Amino acid sequence: MKKMIFFIALFAALPLVAQQNMEKPVVNVTGEGIVKVEPDEVLIKSRIEHEGESAAEVKKQNDAVVDKVISYLKSQGLEDKDIQTDYMNLNKRYDYNDKTYSFVANQAISITLHDIKSYEKIMKGLLENGLNRIDGIQFRSSELEKYEKEARKLAVLDAQSRANELAEPLGQEIGKALSISEMDYNSFQPVYRMDAAVEMSAAKGGEQSIAPGELEIKIKVNIGFELK
Repeated sequence: MKKMIFFIALFAALPLVAQQNMEKPVVNVTGEGIVKVEPDEVLIKSRIEHEGESAAEVKKQNDAVVDKVISYLKSQGLEDKDIQTDYMNLNKRYDYNDKTYSFVANQAISITLHDIKSYEKIMKGLLENGLNRIDGIQFRSSELEKYEKEARKLAVLDAQSRANELAEPLGQEIGKALSISEMDYNSFQPVYRMDAAVEMSAAKGGEQSIAPGELEIKIKVNIGFELK
């Protein structure tokens, strides 16, 4: 009987304990962590496209250029995993002005270069082997996960510093963290999109056509600290 009374008293006290925890003074802050890194990889979004009056002929032309481009990339040491076909299309196109039909064949290929210094040479070779469309150039980091962890740690430390700055003028201190959540994540990797003719001209001339710049990895966290 005494045990039953004890359990009833314990269960009755639980809501009160929970309420007391909920009523703890809390300071909520947002912390931000930013890490800037130099890219060591480049992703080339390319496309090979031909148009003509015969579906069979444009498909044949496109396939021939694709074979040349892939052979060239492999001759430069690229592995199969770094050469990926995104899609292949063969479409019928109608010209409303001339009221005529034509056929368009295209194949999109993503090319990953792990040596960023080889970009200019590879781009020049691609264009010389018949590649005729560049949809985008994206510089990346092979150690992105490592830098994300670093940015996350900086965000937490920034939140702790902000909480201390808020509590200090009040003559109070912050205690342990009562809640923490990741609010926002942004890995800013510049994507360069350019007119194909401009890119071809720069690459064929052997000049530097793009500057990699920096990647900015930004993470935000929200932390609720106990206010003492």
